[in-house]
Amino acid sequence: MNVKRVLDSLNLDQIRTDLAIHYHRAGPGRNPLNPLSMLKAQLAKHLLTIISDRRLSLRLQSDHKVARACGFRRHTPSHGLFTHFRHRLGEETYQRVFNTLTKTLIESGALVGKVLAVDSTHLKTYSGRAMDNRAGGSDPDARVGRGRRGFSLGYLSLFLVDIEGFPLGHVEAPLNVNEKQLVEALLHRVLGECIEVELLAGDSQLESEAIFMLLESLRVSHIIAWRKLNGRRNPPEVLSVKDRIDVEGPGWMRAIYKRLRAAAESFNGRAKSRLAYQRLTWQGLENACIHVGLVLMVAYAVCIAAYGIGRLELGNLWPSSREGMSRGGGVG
Repeated sequence: MNVKRVLDSLNLDQIRTDLAIHYHRAGPGRNPLNPLSMLKAQLAKHLLTIISDRRLSLRLQSDHKVARACGFRRHTPSHGLFTHFRHRLGEETYQRVFNTLTKTLIESGALVGKVLAVDSTHLKTYSGRAMDNRAGGSDPDARVGRGRRGFSLGYLSLFLVDIEGFPLGHVEAPLNVNEKQLVEALLHRVLGECIEVELLAGDSQLESEAIFMLLESLRVSHIIAWRKLNGRRNPPEVLSVKDRIDVEGPGWMRAIYKRLRAAAESFNGRAKSRLAYQRLTWQGLENACIHVGLVLMVAYAVCIAAYGIGRLELGNLWPSSREGMSRGGGVG
């Protein structure tokens, strides 16, 4: 599965007008570049694990196959045009593109999404710390917060995946924001795309009466592990944290919980290792939301392409190197 097949799998005709409105093609000194080609080039950036717009521009100039796969013929954009393009479109436009692709997968039957897991990851920012040691020096949106390995500077990305490890939605915030404050916005964003969520699994970070009441109001069942606190005895019908990874409780709940948690952690690892999730040189909360959305759109593109050629086993396997794509072999 090559780059052109993956990019051509996306039906972007529904968003052509939306992109053209935000991206001005006329004016002094402007090159008449197709906005759909600009969007495809940003997807190819993650597909080929290119970490910056400058390197993407150089790749398009030297690799004519990739440039043609994006839709460029004679002229390719400079790195500054990609930055300008993202600023013109903004986070809301990218979110609409992501929602359109989600609906495409739901309507095609490739995505059901009734049983989901919620998980988070830490996004590093391309900035040093300010003098107050709380925010970013050149990135004032970033905050110092607790990550997986101690305190760090960056952002928090909370996402939902189905039981097959496929992403359905995401929301970003500074790293010092608690995950519980993002769950409601994430669920409303996903449920607004006509996805009937029946069960949600989460780790002990989501153990909160407010979260339980929210899920009850949305009529969503949940399997959330409870922490072991001094002076409190957890009910026998819930899961309790046994150590950092394992849980104890009813057998059927443990089986579902481990299956969903494994799917979420697997997606997290693939995104970081194969799509330059942690090596991008961006700054700002809006850019964090846009780049995470692009990463998930690449996952959608691969899944749609695999579904179109009848190779569903390729839907969750993404290219790990440039050579794997250039050979035209299987994605992975």
